[in-house]
Amino acid sequence: MFGLFKKKDPLEALKAKHAKTLERAAEVSRNQGVVAASAVHAEAAEIEQEIDRLEAERRRD
Repeated sequence: MFGLFKKKDPLEALKAKHAKTLERAAEVSRNQGVVAASAVHAEAAEIEQEIDRLEAERRRD
């Protein structure tokens, strides 16, 4: 119950967004084809780069 109002870690939030984006890419691939799915995969790749950047920052600190 106390975790209800706890702020989510930005890294964890990005990881959750990345997972949802990959799920959406799979759904788009099934329904709309490869071209549309490629755009969603590109979005997921950008999120993954941001995750890598944050993890590198944390390792330095």
